[in-house]
Amino acid sequence: MTPTSRFPQHRARFSVMVLAAGALTLSACSSGGGGGGGGKSQGPGEDKNKSSNYSIGTKEDSTGPAPDVAGAKEAKKGGTVTVLQRDAFVHLDPGQIYYSDMLANQMLYNRSLTSYKVDAQGKVKVVGDLATDAGTASDGGKTWKFTLKDGLKFEDGSAITARDVRWGVERLYASFETDGPLYIPQWLSGDGTDFRKALPDGPYGGQHLPASVLDTPDDKTVIFHFRQPHADTPFATAMPNVGAVKAEKDTKQKYDNAPFSSGPYKVGDYKAGKSLTLVRNENWDPKTDPIRHQYADRFEISFGHQYADSTRRFLADQGGDKTALSFSNAVAPEMTEKVLGQADTKARRFVEIQPYVDYISFNTSRLTDVKVRKALAYAMPNGQILQQNGGETGGVVATNFLSPAMDGYQPTDPFGKKAKPAGDPEKARQLLKEAGKEGQEIVFAYPNTDIQQRVSVVIAQALERAGFKVQKKEVDANTWRTAIAEVKNKFDVYRTSWGADWPVSSTVVPPLFDGRQIADGSQNYGHLDDPKVNAEVDRINAIPDVKQAAPEWQKLADKILTEDVPGVPTFYNRLFTLWGSKLGGVTYHPVYGTVDPTGVYVK
Repeated sequence: MTPTSRFPQHRARFSVMVLAAGALTLSACSSGGGGGGGGKSQGPGEDKNKSSNYSIGTKEDSTGPAPDVAGAKEAKKGGTVTVLQRDAFVHLDPGQIYYSDMLANQMLYNRSLTSYKVDAQGKVKVVGDLATDAGTASDGGKTWKFTLKDGLKFEDGSAITARDVRWGVERLYASFETDGPLYIPQWLSGDGTDFRKALPDGPYGGQHLPASVLDTPDDKTVIFHFRQPHADTPFATAMPNVGAVKAEKDTKQKYDNAPFSSGPYKVGDYKAGKSLTLVRNENWDPKTDPIRHQYADRFEISFGHQYADSTRRFLADQGGDKTALSFSNAVAPEMTEKVLGQADTKARRFVEIQPYVDYISFNTSRLTDVKVRKALAYAMPNGQILQQNGGETGGVVATNFLSPAMDGYQPTDPFGKKAKPAGDPEKARQLLKEAGKEGQEIVFAYPNTDIQQRVSVVIAQALERAGFKVQKKEVDANTWRTAIAEVKNKFDVYRTSWGADWPVSSTVVPPLFDGRQIADGSQNYGHLDDPKVNAEVDRINAIPDVKQAAPEWQKLADKILTEDVPGVPTFYNRLFTLWGSKLGGVTYHPVYGTVDPTGVYVK
């Protein structure tokens, strides 16, 4: 829920809090890093995604304007930032955004109730964005109150009110809003997709949630009444879809083409699948914003740039490419040594640890024999997959479903990936023989990017060595993310990715493996629906202390991996990226695992 590793991931993400004596305390950790690669010429910077690096900000921390970025003395107003992206954005509608590249992009035009303030050392505070602070809890953590700041305006100069935030939340109940995170509506109204019953058409028919669920008693106040306590609410309200949407400008599905801005930039021109231009929003007030700057005049974003293309352009550093970057394109793996060896790149690159885990998902609704799925898991060549993704600059071989960032993580390795990173074809063949499925045909789908085409070769070869017949299915990268999220997709095996929204495994195991979450656009990519797993999810979710729950999530994740086998983890991600020499203020966003565009300026 997203990163970038080799294509922008779904993501979920960040920090845990325990409600004790009315106080919020950060109590978890995660993976990620701070800008600049820790000053190293290669290798990732320090992993800053740990509990000591995250905190809840104060009202003062939530006050604008944003602190000056490093090198701000040379920052000047004006200029164009060029952004080279491989994959077209599936959504601009903040309600639908859950991939890392789009998460980075929406920071420029969209504000949420709370958000993440990252300092020069990579330390992260959850602060009020539209709200004056990170929220106030009562009723044991079931009720959360947010007060909006003065001076908030949409791009047309009209005031942002609590009514607009209510509309932004209530539209998530509409049937077309399927791709974004759903914590807040689910906490308000029901698990899985049941929450939609509370407001089947969203607010579009003139109906609203009752004040006992979502209350806006005046223009400045938003009050959530959850069914259960949620101490981590400030993190859930930092999701891009918990913000303000002006009802008169809400065009439902067409909102993807022209979201109405509350941030420093607004949509100037958008050609879906080709390009996006963001221009200054003159009605954005920096005094209200503790996070964003408005240095550049515009961001010119174009799509279709393979990693080799963008890397060559950044390396050459000519003409307009001197003011170019990418939110999520990584250095092409085959060009890693050249980038590291070129002296002038040291000040304009970083390698950072990301919060994401790459998986190969198995479609359990098509692959119904668990022995076949186990055979696939043993056969998968994790090490070779990682090598095609950049080796050490691309990540680290993964051994279980949970990231080392997660609270309670244990380095279990049930399929022996550390010992046999190229896979175990003999064990896979044995399992296929026991199942009577020797020669089983597998439809392996992959996006038609340069890297994933190479990955498809090593995976197909590994599966064939294990006794499978492989039918490779190439899919347009621009429609890939939608294709694999369809419940009725025609694929058996496909690459997916996930990162925790905050480093408790309740933001990983339920969205990926709870059978009640299965729906088009959801993240249960393997379509696992095991009643025992669903019941265990409910049991662990009911444990009020996240420290006590943490090892239980690890046990459940390992049980799912070894007994249900809806997929296999392949590697934990890193981002190695490069940009043009005439840009300043380029930093790493450890929460999103991308370049942070909010402080970028043209020198």
